Amino acid sequence: MSMVRAVEAHEVPGRPPLRVAAGQRVQAGERDTTWPAFVLVSAEDGSGWVPGRHIDTSSQPPVMLASYDTTELRTNVGELLTVLDHDELSGWTWAANSLGQEGWVPDNTIEPVAGT
Repeated sequence: MSMVRAVEAHEVPGRPPLRVAAGQRVQAGERDTTWPAFVLVSAEDGSGWVPGRHIDTSSQPPVMLASYDTTELRTNVGELLTVLDHDELSGWTWAANSLGQEGWVPDNTIEPVAGT
């Protein structure tokens, strides 16, 4: 398993995470200005940022092409995390901390740990 170290703390947004399923109908909003791969979607359970490539906007209403969980992981500088998935196209990594908590962390806040 590969490990990364947080080089910058990451704070989790104040809204609850959104979990959407493949085939689920959503409302698609604007693109994020900081993370242009992401589109704000709204569903019955709330709203959250989802990679645009996971949304079929040719149908009305738009439909999710893949399941997605917007959970983010709070990190502290120096914290070691286990990489569980990496979304190179969006610039985020799904990781777990030493307590077993999982979520997305922006790639610009972490660095690889040598030898892992």
